[in-house]
Amino acid sequence: MTAQPDTPADRSPAAGDPHPYSPAYAAGGFAFVSGALSVDAAGNAVPGRTEALDAAVERMTERLATVGGRRDQVVKLTYFVTDLSLREEANRQFERLFTAPRPARTFLEVSALPYGATVEIDCIAHLDG
Repeated sequence: MTAQPDTPADRSPAAGDPHPYSPAYAAGGFAFVSGALSVDAAGNAVPGRTEALDAAVERMTERLATVGGRRDQVVKLTYFVTDLSLREEANRQFERLFTAPRPARTFLEVSALPYGATVEIDCIAHLDG
């Protein structure tokens, strides 16, 4: 395994991003991805249950890539949803996206998410070279 320097994604208030945190950060051989919302590339909330889940994963995967990570390196995800009944669709998505052994996952209901999103996903990936 090649040592990876601590690497934040280059999105800070100084770089024109209004958020005060890194969308992704690599340290100690791991990538830590901040919550990725169920929005399209323009930042608009994606309607539909499965479509929203897929949009959140797509945004998460994009963030992960900014620090050299891939979805097949993910070891832990946390899903934040505004409707707990999304669990079954999320389970089907998980089966579709990840092969066994699948990553660990936490699934939580929240009262609201930014920008009208219905799903937010963060993750940790092991950058195994």
